[in-house]
Amino acid sequence: MNEAVQIIIGGLLQGSIFAMLALGFFLVYRVTGVINLAQGAFCVLAALSMHTLQFSMGWPALPAAVMAVGITTLFGVVIGAWTFVPAMRRLTENNILMLTVGLLVLMQGLALVIWGSAPYELPSFSGERPVNVLGILVPTQGFWIAGTTLVVIVALWYLLARTSLGRALRACADNPLAARLMGISVPRMTLLSFGLTTFIAAIGGIVVAPVIALEFDAGQMFTISGFIAATIGGIESFVGSIVGGIALGVFEQLAAGYVSSMFANGLALGLLMITLLWRPKGLFAPRVTRRQDVREHRRVYGSIIRLDGSRAWMAGALAVALALALPWLVPSGLLSSLVITAILFIALLGLDVLMGYAGLVSLGHSGFMAIGGYTAAILSTTYGWPPLAGIGAGMVLSVLVALALALVSIRLRGLYLALATLVFALLVDSLTVGLIDVTGGPSGLTGIPSFSVGSYVFSTPLSMYYLVVAIAIALVLLLIGGMRSGFGRALQAVRSDQMAASALGIGVTGHKVAAFAISALLASLSGSLYAFFFHYLSPEMVGTQRSLDMVAMLVIGGEGTLVGGLLGTMLLTLLPTIFQPLAMYKTFAEGLLLVLAFLYLPQGLFGVVANWLARIGRVRSEPGKAATMLVREHAR
Repeated sequence: MNEAVQIIIGGLLQGSIFAMLALGFFLVYRVTGVINLAQGAFCVLAALSMHTLQFSMGWPALPAAVMAVGITTLFGVVIGAWTFVPAMRRLTENNILMLTVGLLVLMQGLALVIWGSAPYELPSFSGERPVNVLGILVPTQGFWIAGTTLVVIVALWYLLARTSLGRALRACADNPLAARLMGISVPRMTLLSFGLTTFIAAIGGIVVAPVIALEFDAGQMFTISGFIAATIGGIESFVGSIVGGIALGVFEQLAAGYVSSMFANGLALGLLMITLLWRPKGLFAPRVTRRQDVREHRRVYGSIIRLDGSRAWMAGALAVALALALPWLVPSGLLSSLVITAILFIALLGLDVLMGYAGLVSLGHSGFMAIGGYTAAILSTTYGWPPLAGIGAGMVLSVLVALALALVSIRLRGLYLALATLVFALLVDSLTVGLIDVTGGPSGLTGIPSFSVGSYVFSTPLSMYYLVVAIAIALVLLLIGGMRSGFGRALQAVRSDQMAASALGIGVTGHKVAAFAISALLASLSGSLYAFFFHYLSPEMVGTQRSLDMVAMLVIGGEGTLVGGLLGTMLLTLLPTIFQPLAMYKTFAEGLLLVLAFLYLPQGLFGVVANWLARIGRVRSEPGKAATMLVREHAR
């Protein structure tokens, strides 16, 4: 009995932190209608700042904590004013979601540059000796965590319910246009919500740091946990956010105590997936949500750049010639990086079909890389299957999983669909780590043979490079034809306006499912080639971080272009290899480039190149012409 109570107390303390983070998600979403996935990074920045002030500069604990919270909040306000508020005026909800992913990566990179990769832990505020309460040992820091959570809950409730500032925030949430007409500055309220979220996250990071060793990338864990808690309870519900956080903490601790710590996260993610399918808006979703008839449809998809036919083929021919000659033009040490670039580009082709053409946000693309890679590797190493057969089996399994995922989540949109794909990737991560006897667990799977076709073995980086490049060229040509066909134009119509596409007789659901299947197929192929090239596969190589990396590569290169992803992949893969002394800046640079691309290069590097080529030849801009083209076809 005492053991169960001890586990529940641990879950309540963990859930208190999740509840604070969930309240931050609730606050920003209620005011802006979008999600701030950068929130968890502020927890880490505040805790690491306090550690520096307390131990490197000799400050007492209380002043160090106050200063760390102040510095982090001020930094968050500056970041919000620079990125979040301007993005609200010109980006889609999906792109704002991905912008905050860029902010998360940027701040993780900043923490890595400043504090390194070593874990940091603050001392307990009231000593390390636990308190005996009726035979139950409670860590003293637990009282600080519970007390701080209670204060935050009461203060936020009072602000929203009892103050004129809170009424202004709620007015922006209910009807931004009416609030603006009443003299309320919606951008200021947006920035205020972002700053309050940062303030709450900073406090949470400081009180939890004595019980959890924090590394530079722990912000991702905080973000995911808070997001899950808010979604389970109801991201539009104040009470639901609190209950969801507490419930998630208790459930994870019970799962770890009575099932397995390896699968605790997986079970929690399974609970979330059930909640998403049963009640997408959470268990405590308010009956009256933000009115749809007064929402401002100010954020629309931007134009897609296209090169004219003749010049496109000329540019393509030059690119192919350069790709074939590249191994002989670069130092031999870069050849392996070129192979990795080409392999990731194959996965990005699938992601571009899903995000760039169908307009569906996916944060779980790496999950299909893992399914394909591990399936092909296990069948080849354990059962002696030929590599081609292993790759084929992985692709079939990935497509089946994609079809299942698409069919159960197809009614989800926007952030809920993004969350479902993220949950899928995290579930795959949990399985690859937990199934030690099958996947090798955290240590990875070793002894994977080289890729071979019959008696020919692609055992050298050069042979593997030409194989992957040939596959990539064939796929690009195939997809260019597919995206210019009626199917491709229908996908773009779905991306531009689902209701209009449906009115034109386009099967929206069928096209979305097809896009999911194509995306999974190419990701699986990429994951298999990844495993055969490295002769090794670990969860980190195809984990959730890989999904975020690929999203950054696609956005920086240019969505909806097919070949733009290659530019982003080369930039983020080759530059850290070329400039090895600057390798530790890779994460920071990746996040910064992603943010800058969303804010200032909506068409990516491909758009920059195309606009430059406009001085030489004619460039055609297609601002969402897919629906218009379909109207003409149906008129015929």
